[in-house]
Amino acid sequence: MLAGRDRERARMTALLGAARESHGGAIVVRGVAGSGKSTLLADVVAGAADLTVLRTSGVESESPLAFAALQRLLWPLRSRLDTLPSPQRAALRAALGEASGEGERFLAFLGTLSLLADAAEEAPVLAVVDDAHWLDDASAAALLFTARRLQAEPVAVLFAARDGDARRFDAPDLPTLSLEGVTGASAATVLSARADVVVDPAVRDQLVAATGGNPLALVELSGALTIEQLAGLAPLPDPLPLTGGVERAFLDRYRRLPEAAQRFLLVAAADDTGRLVVVRDAADRVGAGDDALDEAERAGLVSVDGDQLTLYHPLVRSAVYRAATSVGRRTAHQALADALHDDADRRAWHQAAATDRPDEHVVAALEAVAERAAARGGHEAAAAAWARAAELTTAGEDRGRRLYRAASSAWLGAHPSRAAALANAAAAHVTESRLRAQLLTLQGQVAWNTRSLNDGYELIAQAAQVVVGVDDEMTQHLAMLLASLSAFGARSTRPVDPTGLLSATTSDATGQDSAADALLHGFLAASRRDWPTTAVSFRRAFALTDAHPVDDHVLQPNLALAAVLIDDDERGLRLHEEQLTAARRAGALSMVEHALTRGFQSQIATGAWSAASAAAAEALPLAASTGHPGMTALPTAELALVAALRGDESADSYLTEVDEIRARNQVGVSDGLVVDLLHRARALCAATQPATAMHHLEQTQNPWMRRAATLELFDAAIRGERPETARSWLEEVTAFAEGSGTPAASAVVEHGRALLADGAHAEQHFELALAAHARSPRLPDRARTELAFGEWLRRARRRVDAREHLRTALTLFEQLGAAPWAERAAQELRASGETARRRDVSTATDLTAQERQVASLVRQGLSNRDAAARLFVSPRTVDFHLRNVFTKLGVSSRAELTALPLDI
Repeated sequence: MLAGRDRERARMTALLGAARESHGGAIVVRGVAGSGKSTLLADVVAGAADLTVLRTSGVESESPLAFAALQRLLWPLRSRLDTLPSPQRAALRAALGEASGEGERFLAFLGTLSLLADAAEEAPVLAVVDDAHWLDDASAAALLFTARRLQAEPVAVLFAARDGDARRFDAPDLPTLSLEGVTGASAATVLSARADVVVDPAVRDQLVAATGGNPLALVELSGALTIEQLAGLAPLPDPLPLTGGVERAFLDRYRRLPEAAQRFLLVAAADDTGRLVVVRDAADRVGAGDDALDEAERAGLVSVDGDQLTLYHPLVRSAVYRAATSVGRRTAHQALADALHDDADRRAWHQAAATDRPDEHVVAALEAVAERAAARGGHEAAAAAWARAAELTTAGEDRGRRLYRAASSAWLGAHPSRAAALANAAAAHVTESRLRAQLLTLQGQVAWNTRSLNDGYELIAQAAQVVVGVDDEMTQHLAMLLASLSAFGARSTRPVDPTGLLSATTSDATGQDSAADALLHGFLAASRRDWPTTAVSFRRAFALTDAHPVDDHVLQPNLALAAVLIDDDERGLRLHEEQLTAARRAGALSMVEHALTRGFQSQIATGAWSAASAAAAEALPLAASTGHPGMTALPTAELALVAALRGDESADSYLTEVDEIRARNQVGVSDGLVVDLLHRARALCAATQPATAMHHLEQTQNPWMRRAATLELFDAAIRGERPETARSWLEEVTAFAEGSGTPAASAVVEHGRALLADGAHAEQHFELALAAHARSPRLPDRARTELAFGEWLRRARRRVDAREHLRTALTLFEQLGAAPWAERAAQELRASGETARRRDVSTATDLTAQERQVASLVRQGLSNRDAAARLFVSPRTVDFHLRNVFTKLGVSSRAELTALPLDI
């Protein structure tokens, strides 16, 4: 029974009430063992008669089985699977074991959200997840993905997780409700429920002090003490029966049972099906029959309901299992393995638990488990199976291969520390060249994403050297990867020449091979700031691939990176959009996040600030879902920059958040970019303080980031009376402009020369800058040149001439939503004698980031369901945001929305 808990009940009532009103949400109930989590969940379910209630729980021995808990939760909804979009349906069926084939895990996660949202169209849904700390990793990831995306869905998710356990349920971003001990009248109610006696207040308080008010401990004490002791008519025993804790009390009760009943309970504790037929079959094999089951039931340690056998409390399982000898545990697992004829995965795990020495038959069964789990997207379960298979393999290449597969699966499952540990263990056993190169590549990937760019570069160099002359295709990919990392600033403690790893490109090489070779030389040239060679090499790669879309997962992202490195904005936007479209169609969340954040630079440069903001906002929760918290630094820094460009006060909070992320986590390869974004954003926030702005801008390191901020530095340097700094940066950007021939860079050069020139020469350079801007898509740079030219003309007392440029600047800044710059242009225009009037036009600046995303996809002709799949949300959430878009923009149809002249 649930005694007291009024505050907790109110939170639960609010959660369900919100779900009934189509405001989905989730709560994690936390507490120590016996604190009443399951009782609270049962109370919530009792008050949810009008809701569709789905239930599941984590089971300790089931934790290596991919999607086991999710399968139980969604089992009642399996008839609805056919309503899902085809990619989600296929992935979710594979995840739940309903179909064979490859399953993309994040499509399965999205399918879970869509399935719950679909069921909620008939009645609000309550999903109850008990013992969440014992969920298998794949189920936990799917349910957390769903819980974090509940918005306009009538769905509530309620987790209960134990505190103080070796295995934790990590969901720091979800609302939490912590259960403390009960006291006073609530404690008296708990004590009286079992003993049917009025408990003396002094006795009650003494028992509360001894147990910390733990409800389960109080229940057990009420059964162990006499009525006289509870009523205060007889002294309490010293020590109290539960001095060793609740688990010890269960263990004492277990040890008082006959040996056959103890064996039955051990089998039940080792079981993870909860099916009576399985447990009885296995128990019969160890000499524990119906009499043993009867004894265990009479002791109150198990209960039977139909075909379901349930232990009284999870602590019974842990107490019984841990108290058994290793021989006893292995015997129980073997009996269960023999009883599980129709469940290959569970049978294999029980066989593995029953084995304490190398066994190739068990290893083969575990390998099959791993392959099936990986095909369903259950990478964590695959990693566990490969790792156990390696433990049961004698030392040598086979053990190394299995450890490598375990490490690779752990990485795909977003467990970098586990991946690194398994990879390090594999290194002692792997000698074959290709496998060793694959292992080193994995170690490099983990290193540059979670630790050090240079460490990752060193490992990739070793991988390339190991495989040279053995696998030409792998060597070429690794050599290009080395070159691209070097362009990001990666360096090795010893000389590494990627070109020396490759044989000369032959005349019969494919276009993509030749393009890869050109990219390699371009990246190396960029790392040494040889811009003429960089531009020639990259443009050769573009020419070789422009005619046909590139679907190579290594080549395509590097083509997009090359476009960014030489300020080829239009190509960069197109290539990143192609990458994003392909990733969305495949449901490849990590590649969606990559394309969203790496296309940001070109979007900012060309003035697509709303799109850039929406992309960063979409990327942020996706980065959080990867299991690498440091990856959230980049999209958060991008949001900070957009806010700073617009003069939005939220820039400060984003900047603080990035600092906190970097302090807590390793950011990896993107850290240099993050730091540069922070410096630029802080400089923009300090635009009225030239010295402070220059302090930040001068610390930027990446060449393309320095070029992007050059006009801001020119402005700060001239206003701060430091022309020598402006000249230094002008030399740098001149070298790039002359080497690359990029119109945008040429415009910046002429702008800088105009600021540093006198008289008529300044005007000539401004005119040349505007002519170059006319050939460039960079509207923000053009607006700044128009403003600077207008300011110069006004100071030269040519107020009429100044007005044309100032009006243009004001118009462009207003289109961009660049409030600080628009205000500056308006002030200059007023100083020229003209009243600056703000335009009253329809814009999308009042839309939230997610509303902009939805509007953009709808304007492309996508249905709500297709837009939901692209954004990893439910169709109902898309409909909710679309209605807000209609209201804010004053339209009533998709056609009207599409016809609006908006930058979204």
